[in-house]
Amino acid sequence: MGTIDRKIQEENAIFEAMAPGGGDDFANYATPLVRNCWYAAGRSAEIGRVPLARRLLGIDVVLYRTGDGRPVAMRNRCPHRSFPLAKGKLEGDTLVCGYHGMAFNADGMCVHMPALNSAPASAAVRTFPVADRGPITWIWMGSPDLADEGLIPELPWLEDTDWGTVTGDFHIKADYVGMHENLIDQTHFPFLHPDTVGTPEYARSRLTAEVDGDQVVIRRRLDNAPPPAVYGKPANIMHKRVTRTSEARFVSPAVHRAYAEIIDPAPEGDEPERYRYYITHIFTPETNTSIHYWWFNSRDFKPADPGIDTFLREASAKAYYEDVEALEWIMEVVKRDEEQQFDMSFAPDRPGLMARRIMYRKAMTEGRQGSAAR
Repeated sequence: MGTIDRKIQEENAIFEAMAPGGGDDFANYATPLVRNCWYAAGRSAEIGRVPLARRLLGIDVVLYRTGDGRPVAMRNRCPHRSFPLAKGKLEGDTLVCGYHGMAFNADGMCVHMPALNSAPASAAVRTFPVADRGPITWIWMGSPDLADEGLIPELPWLEDTDWGTVTGDFHIKADYVGMHENLIDQTHFPFLHPDTVGTPEYARSRLTAEVDGDQVVIRRRLDNAPPPAVYGKPANIMHKRVTRTSEARFVSPAVHRAYAEIIDPAPEGDEPERYRYYITHIFTPETNTSIHYWWFNSRDFKPADPGIDTFLREASAKAYYEDVEALEWIMEVVKRDEEQQFDMSFAPDRPGLMARRIMYRKAMTEGRQGSAAR
């Protein structure tokens, strides 16, 4: 047995031996949700002057904008008789409950109750820090004292007109931990996505994985390889052999970012030598077993080409729907099967386990801090 084969065997044995209580703890669908994080409340454009109800991290929230465009997020539950405030109406910047007419300002304070001579000073609705960044409105549902807007993930290509971006969204009946592991696991590409992002060469290519603070990053490089259809067809280089590099990054519990670069060693005419893509996945747990998911595919060439937009939108939606189906099937099995199973892990699963360990640590840290506060 060669040194490399022996090393792989040793690594596989290590990962096979990992079991609950064995000292290596990883988040799964039952782990408490990480709350001290900026999550997407929704697309900035969908939040307006009509109250919008959305369940985020197990809490029903109502979203709207003040007259000057500032986003507001508060609990979608009147403190009087639990009427959903999204079923009420806006009067100026005040949200009026549709049951007894209690009115709440943008800070959540009751400013009027028709049945009383004055508003009850103790009546208030919990509000959440929110901020617009490009196409996304972000919300912080953890400790308000930790809501630093500087922690909102930077995604400048989503606003840059030099980049062409297509986008879509899904509601998924699966967990956000599984979603992260799926996105950082590129070994499934040739099998689940054979017509879009997967090639056999890619599955066999060498990867590096490392933890960068609270992030996980993996990198791959393929030389003299055919491009995947999702990148090669828009660039019209499917007939060529190219150099392909990629980076996938677990950014936070709310964001996964991928970067791909295709280098054509022999560009024709005025065609570029390098083609760059950012693939941005943003998702927010609705509950422990359901997710709001928004995706963006951005490119740095021909940003206004409608034909490329259509192709990338359709190809991306197809690939991501394949992920959605797989994750929902897995969740269905996990929830329905009464015989427990500890899933085996192998060396190529290391990046996903790194991300799951970070999420577990964050969740457990929040739990300890909450217990100490009580």
